[in-house]
Amino acid sequence: QVRLMESGGGLVQPGESLRLSCSASGNIFSKNAIGWYRQAPGKQRELVAAIVIGGTTRYADSVKGRFTISSDDAKNTVYLQMNNLTPEDTAVYYCNFPGDRPLLGFGSWGQGTQVTVSS
Repeated sequence: QVRLMESGGGLVQPGESLRLSCSASGNIFSKNAIGWYRQAPGKQRELVAAIVIGGTTRYADSVKGRFTISSDDAKNTVYLQMNNLTPEDTAVYYCNFPGDRPLLGFGSWGQGTQVTVSS
């Protein structure tokens, strides 16, 4: 089983940027796709970005044009570059495999990394 570990979160001001990292213990594309999810206080967890083997990406409407997901296959790491952050982006961010259907309760979640956007 591939284990995932998120890092890179922090406290930033609106308009600033952060880059999150998701390090895997094995092949990040072992399940065809990997994604970044987030859970804001009082809200359901949601998928914000995903990348499929071969490089195709998809984004939630709320982050399109501001977030970029990328991968370094040699390092088994997936990144989420987040620009022009707003307070609405405040959440705990997780990486996981969409193919495992984690939003339906399958698979498991790591500890995540906290992103707080506040002035």
